[in-house]
Amino acid sequence: MTFKRIVIIVAGGSGTRMGAGIPKQFLPLLSKPILFHTIQAFLDLPLISEIILVLPASQISVWLELCEKNQFTAKHTIVIGGDTRFQSVSNGLAKVIDSTTLVAIHDGVRPLVSKEVIEKCFQEAEKYGNAIPAVKPLETVRFCEKTGTIPIDREKVLLIQTPQVFKSSIIKQSYQTPWLSSFTDDASVVEHAGYQIHIVEGNRENIKITTPQDLLFAEVLLKKNNPF
Repeated sequence: MTFKRIVIIVAGGSGTRMGAGIPKQFLPLLSKPILFHTIQAFLDLPLISEIILVLPASQISVWLELCEKNQFTAKHTIVIGGDTRFQSVSNGLAKVIDSTTLVAIHDGVRPLVSKEVIEKCFQEAEKYGNAIPAVKPLETVRFCEKTGTIPIDREKVLLIQTPQVFKSSIIKQSYQTPWLSSFTDDASVVEHAGYQIHIVEGNRENIKITTPQDLLFAEVLLKKNNPF
């Protein structure tokens, strides 16, 4: 069986840590909003049948104006988000009807994910039911305790990225669980439902743009990679 692919991009950031007056996903990156680049990363990949963009209700009109202003015509479905990321993903999943699809859930401010990583996640999720990208830290890692800090073997630590890809039947069933504070990402929701998580190697450039320094780094990388 060949699985169709659906992408849910969750974009509900406020830009507080950016010190910006607009949501960070709308900040310009090489003259175009970050979110344009993020969606672009998924275009032209095989078998993708739909891109679902989850936005806060208050940001939808702003997004539509940006699309018109920048002549951004990539086809996508807009869904109103919730008060939490968990609820926003749940709202996006409600639009996924077919139980034989693969669903990729991606952060709206990760525009630098490589097409190779996306494709690998889809391929591995088709085999194992899920796949999430991760990289090992380059720095020394220490664990904080009340009495101080202790070193940790960084070979045993993974930095988790998105897109996190799941068979639709698995992710939809997992999201029937009420929210728990231990749900740090979609994989933690699926793991709580009893599934083992499958890891694939991510690309180190796939940062989550959160600070002004991240934005500068992303600009350098996009210039190097000939952005659209």
